[in-house]
Amino acid sequence: MKKLILLSALSLVVMSCKQEAKKEVETQPKQEVKKEDNFPKALGEVFEKHGGIDKWRKAKTMSYNVNKQDHTIDLHTRKTLVQGENFSLGFNGKDVWLSQKDSTAFTSNPKFYYNLYFYFYAMPFVLADDGITYSEVDPIEFEGVKYPGYKISYGSNVGTSPDDNYFIYFNPENKQMEWLGYTVTYFTKEPSEKVSLIRYNDWENVNGFILPKSITWYKKDDKGVPSEPARDPIAFSSASVSQAPLADSFFEKPVNN
Repeated sequence: MKKLILLSALSLVVMSCKQEAKKEVETQPKQEVKKEDNFPKALGEVFEKHGGIDKWRKAKTMSYNVNKQDHTIDLHTRKTLVQGENFSLGFNGKDVWLSQKDSTAFTSNPKFYYNLYFYFYAMPFVLADDGITYSEVDPIEFEGVKYPGYKISYGSNVGTSPDDNYFIYFNPENKQMEWLGYTVTYFTKEPSEKVSLIRYNDWENVNGFILPKSITWYKKDDKGVPSEPARDPIAFSSASVSQAPLADSFFEKPVNN
């Protein structure tokens, strides 16, 4: 009888210990896994100058106005809503949709346009996306200053135009981004040697991030050196970056269209 009581007591102790151990496992906080970065140290300094890549990755929503259109983007899923005067355009994570009052309200290609300005505006942070390969390139020179640069290329399964290339150039002294070169392959689906050039020299602080207030396309001479503005600057306004997420329904096509 005594042995039976002793065995029962030991069983209760063992069960109690197992339950306590289980509670400890359940209540132990999950360790946050830090993303492994593969970008060059110099680009890390550029990201830091513009607000920091870790802070950027915690942000969830970006919005701004350009060309009298309101653009709103989920920074993690890249879902997008563009609202113009007589149309709305969006990407719900699966499909690109267009809603317009008449056939003349929006005449561009929806799939090409919906994230076009986002990639120009969210510089330099979009150049830390997954699937990127970095390679150092020769600097460009403008008004006696040489700007170091990197070429950004993508894996074959990344995005709708994986053959696109970007070229970022930054100020060697303060590490601020100054120029962006890029190619467009969306329509031809073939690699391109034509590099367009944008100057980034008009910045503002948006919720702790240094983002462009305007950007200016530049002409190049025969040697590929920037020479003069090609057209008037494109201005951005009413910008915001927030850690507050938006509901998935925000990016869906209106049901009555």
